[in-house]
Amino acid sequence: MVLIFNEMSAMNLIEWRDEFKIGIDEVDFEHQELIELINEIYDEAKTEGSILAVSDSLGDIFGKISAHFALEEKEMRELNYDQYEVHKEDHEQLLDSIRDIMDEYEEENNLDEEDFGNRLKDWFVNHFSTKDARLHKFLQH
Repeated sequence: MVLIFNEMSAMNLIEWRDEFKIGIDEVDFEHQELIELINEIYDEAKTEGSILAVSDSLGDIFGKISAHFALEEKEMRELNYDQYEVHKEDHEQLLDSIRDIMDEYEEENNLDEEDFGNRLKDWFVNHFSTKDARLHKFLQH
C-alpha cells in the first residue's frame, strides 16, 4: 500500500485512494473523512485565515482522530487482533504529535504548515503502509 501525496496541488496534502481501505466500512469511511479534514486545515493554515478558525480546526482534527482511533481499536479488540497493542501505541504517538502541534499553535498563534504537513504525511505514510496494511491482511484471513 503506497500513500500518494499530491505535491502539485495547492488544495490537497493527501489524496485518498481505494487501496487505503482496510475492509471495515466504518473505519474506511472515517479514514476518508480524516484525510479531507487534514487537507482542509492544511489549506486553511496556508491562507491568511483567522487564528480562531485554525485553532478550532486543530481541535476538530484531534477530536475526530481520537474518536476514529477508539472505533478502530474497538474493532481490533473484538477481532482479537494480535498486533492490537503496537497499533494502539502508534495511535497514541499521533495524538501526542497533534497535541504538540496544538500547544505550539496556542503559544505562537502561528502554524508552520510545512512542519504540520510533514508530520502528518510522515505518520500517515508509515501508519497506512505498515500498521493498517497489516490489519487489512489480518482481516482477509
